[in-house]
Amino acid sequence: MAGRALSCGGDCIHIPWVRKPMKRLFPSIYSFQFRNLLYAYGRKSSYLCFQVERVQHPSPVSSDRGVFRNQFYENEYCHAELCFLSWFHDKKLSSDEYYHITWFLSWSPCATCAEEMATFLRTHRNVRLSVFTSRLYYFWHPAFRRGLQELYYLGVQVAVMSFRDFNNCWENFVFNQKMRFRCWRKVHKNYRILSGLLNEILRNTMDLLPAETFYYHFGNQRWVKEPNGWRKTYLCYKLKLLDETLDQGYFNNKKKRHAEICFIEKINSLDLDRTQRYDITCYITWSPCRHCAEKLVAFIDDCPHLSLQVFASRLYVHWCVANKRGLRDLWEANIPVLAMTEPEFTDCWENFVDNQGMPFEPWEKLKQNSDKAKRRLQKILRINTTDLSSEQGSEEIQDLNNLVDAGK
Repeated sequence: MAGRALSCGGDCIHIPWVRKPMKRLFPSIYSFQFRNLLYAYGRKSSYLCFQVERVQHPSPVSSDRGVFRNQFYENEYCHAELCFLSWFHDKKLSSDEYYHITWFLSWSPCATCAEEMATFLRTHRNVRLSVFTSRLYYFWHPAFRRGLQELYYLGVQVAVMSFRDFNNCWENFVFNQKMRFRCWRKVHKNYRILSGLLNEILRNTMDLLPAETFYYHFGNQRWVKEPNGWRKTYLCYKLKLLDETLDQGYFNNKKKRHAEICFIEKINSLDLDRTQRYDITCYITWSPCRHCAEKLVAFIDDCPHLSLQVFASRLYVHWCVANKRGLRDLWEANIPVLAMTEPEFTDCWENFVDNQGMPFEPWEKLKQNSDKAKRRLQKILRINTTDLSSEQGSEEIQDLNNLVDAGK
């Protein structure tokens, strides 16, 4: 599979020149394109066999089937995944129905297609997707691995095609002339190998941060030199049960989605045992904005089995009244937000950075900047009764100030 996937973006994927799906594949094309080789040469197209089920409780009531492949139009090149999403959005999708879509792919989605799929699924919550792939496309490339991980976090079933899946495709998507499916050599062995690779990708929630990225974006200096420009939001998290780390990773802001929202979606996807008590520590470059603070409060309110603590390198637009209110709301919800100090920067360096075995080297005025952030944060959180008499009762204000004292 080669070439450039057409990135449509937004909540409406529309590609006007996409042709309608094929009904079935010829046996020779299916056997060649879907063969589950570890390294497949000469297979530059991607094929997608799909089944769309309209779901009414308790079971599916109807379905559509077909096949898409990569399509070309003039100088545009659209991968099969985006061809399907455009066709489905324009021809089939209704906000009044629920859908379960199953894909059988010759290649797993590229990074661009995975991002478009994730955007589509976030926008259309009435769609559930299962993806079975014959081969893994550029599985050693970090961007392609992250794409599969993001789909997995969103609840997409991602799996490697087994003999049963190949046989299912043969029966439902191939002009088989009523002949039985005859599998190729090493189909079972390659399935085990590819399944192991995919499981490793989905278990590995994190590619380590480059050291230069950490020093630039986590640095608590007020100003930094160009050319990197505005420092982005990175959120590193560690999930623990008792003293055992169950999961850790990091997120950064994406288009219209802050790192905090990605973090919430990831933790929700883990389906943790609500009878256990989990501790989560987050290191974040910028403290949460008001919107993300509201989402974190709602998240913890809905998950009483989670305890969340946030350490911020810098305070985000701390003079804004809305952001101040967000920080206070977090403390009121028993989500302490504290300034990162050298021990937190060191822990972040050791656990989330590709440090090549080198120790953390503090930058100039790290302690002074941390102390300033502490004082500024304390000033925001220690509310003056006269300032907020119309918003809060004196007992609530005292409770918040007691929480600040406990955090200190």
